[in-house]
Amino acid sequence: MPEIILPEVELNIHSPKNPTEATVVENYICTAENSPNIVRHMTFDISGTELEGKFKVGQSIGVLPPGETEKGRPHKLRLYSVSSPSKGEGGEKHLVSTTVKRANEEVDGTFYLGVCSNYLCNLKPGDKLKVTGPSGRRYLLPENIDDFNYVFFATGTGIAPFRGMIIELFESGFKGEVALVFGCPYRTDVLYPKFFNEMAEKHDNFHYIKMISREDRRADGSKYYVQTAIDDHEEILSPILGKENTLIYLCGMKGMESGIYHNLAKKGFMDYLRLKGQPESEDPNDWSWEEVKTMLKPSARTFEEVY
Repeated sequence: MPEIILPEVELNIHSPKNPTEATVVENYICTAENSPNIVRHMTFDISGTELEGKFKVGQSIGVLPPGETEKGRPHKLRLYSVSSPSKGEGGEKHLVSTTVKRANEEVDGTFYLGVCSNYLCNLKPGDKLKVTGPSGRRYLLPENIDDFNYVFFATGTGIAPFRGMIIELFESGFKGEVALVFGCPYRTDVLYPKFFNEMAEKHDNFHYIKMISREDRRADGSKYYVQTAIDDHEEILSPILGKENTLIYLCGMKGMESGIYHNLAKKGFMDYLRLKGQPESEDPNDWSWEEVKTMLKPSARTFEEVY
């Protein structure tokens, strides 16, 4: 296994107490069709600020929404994964992009509006906003990117860093194996479909797997999730996961990691994991869900960003 050499990064050049100003230059829907889950690709111009050229792919940008809470306090900072490569959106170091879902959802009878996400989605090119960053020191591609293969697991807007990472890998002439497993409820919710489909057509070493959970069913009647891809697309994923120089990245809603880790363990891919404690059974198939959630943790070969 090659040594994983992560790049040195600059952190919190601008903090919530000392934000800087960015300008919106792009704001467009990034699904193939109209979807009830409106997700937008946004690009900010950070020209002339200390942030210009400082974001590494995999890091996050902070946004300070205007206004106050019901208690009269300023809204807190929200972090958004950068979806542009390190050299900037479109190769322009003064442009940084992210992926934002408009948050309107009902939970247990209460309707929630995402203060910052809705603020961002309503912005138009030319509008100004307060931003901070960069944030994140580990969720990065290695400096020695050609020494590894990569398997990316994403749900929803968790695909943001992988857009930037995949651009970065293939624009560098990467020759290893890359697999992207993306999960969402409906086909209308697939993000950046044109880009990823074109990448799969152009590069034989890029494998694009979509897992749609609320439409079709697996043979046993269960749903297709990102973790079931480890079984459902074994012919693609197992050869890559079986290589001693493969790294795994996860990004999306908290809870996705447990299912992925359990399925990796059941397939014998324990090098991506570490056990915190000792399960009652040596057979991963017999582990309880509680054991899976509390005992399976990522190893140095697994990078996790969940929220």
